[in-house]
Amino acid sequence: MKKLSRFIGYFVIITSFAFSISFAQKVETIDGVRVVHNGKTGKWGKNSKLSLELVRTIGTIEAENDNFLFYMPTDIALDSQGNIYILDSGNHRVQKFTPDGQYITTIGNKGQGPAEFIYPMSLDVDSKGYLHISDPGNQRVQILKPDGKDYKTISFAKDPAGILRVSESGHMIMGRKAGFFNISMQSLEEKEELPKIIRVLNSDGNVERSFGEQRNYKDFLINRVGNRFHFAIDKDKNSYVAFDYQNRIEKYSIDGKILWKADRELNYSTDPPKTKSNIKRSGGMVSMQEPEMNRCSNGIAVDNKGRIWIVALKRQIKEEEKVNIAVRVTMGAGGARSVGMSVGGNTDVRETDVYQLEVYAPGGILLGKLPLNHFVDDIRIINNRLFLLDSMRGAQYYEYNIIEN
Repeated sequence: MKKLSRFIGYFVIITSFAFSISFAQKVETIDGVRVVHNGKTGKWGKNSKLSLELVRTIGTIEAENDNFLFYMPTDIALDSQGNIYILDSGNHRVQKFTPDGQYITTIGNKGQGPAEFIYPMSLDVDSKGYLHISDPGNQRVQILKPDGKDYKTISFAKDPAGILRVSESGHMIMGRKAGFFNISMQSLEEKEELPKIIRVLNSDGNVERSFGEQRNYKDFLINRVGNRFHFAIDKDKNSYVAFDYQNRIEKYSIDGKILWKADRELNYSTDPPKTKSNIKRSGGMVSMQEPEMNRCSNGIAVDNKGRIWIVALKRQIKEEEKVNIAVRVTMGAGGARSVGMSVGGNTDVRETDVYQLEVYAPGGILLGKLPLNHFVDDIRIINNRLFLLDSMRGAQYYEYNIIEN
């Protein structure tokens, strides 16, 4: 009987150990930085402590009302009253809605004057209700009053404007974007040292500091694709970065100190392609084909409890699910530039099992995953309202409530 009891005791210990391993995360310190290696399964296991409740969708590609007919929307922001601002990039405008999604007004149109845009990239609303709009097509950031009238323009002729967020102190946190507006013959050359990915700018647009490292693949186009990322800031002005094509999540303090790094076990590889870039030069013309790389994330946000939410891919998108953006740039007399963009591919497919939301604790530990049934191109969480963007297929935002189970 004693031998049997001892055997049962051993069995219980071994079983418990195996159970803990399946949910374990390895945490180590490398060069003074906390690094978290997460497994496929989060700390919550199969019993998620969060769920999502769909509140509404705003916009659709089939809308009969032009005010809800978006084309390549790229960003969303809320003011202190909860009004919703959607950056309708392909229509070169900002659409303002009530907190419950009713149309209020349109701000801007296509052009180069005040409150005019050329495929604007990003927007945010500061504590005074002023709109900050990244407009790289016009090489500037425009700051508009709450009524949409011009307040200030900041030029970004030398270092192109990127995705921006505005902190409570009024600083602009700007992420470097590998866009089509900032390609030059000089930029095609390989560089030993790549620029930092995040810039902190004061209200006049002067850079106070920059931080965040790119991975140097020693190839222009692989660098361009492989270092694309999404980022978010929290109420304490910390920055969170999720790389689209690298298994790499990072948190930085406002002074640029890296606080931790994290990765997770994936169902696919994120190794760089083995072939070099395909760039052809003919006179002043340049043609290029970006490399195919496995994407692992598509957005990052932080909720009011400091949890990090990442739009992650469970698998790669199938050929029949793919869409693309065609860009046409023509130069006219005197160097005037005309840009056109259009969406191609199978835009009729709206539902998919590709995406899920990964939820991380403030320290980088994976907590759990929530499945999604539609395409997602970005995420924002504002005052615990969670917005998921389907930019190129449905051309709409999904709003969800975060439910604590």
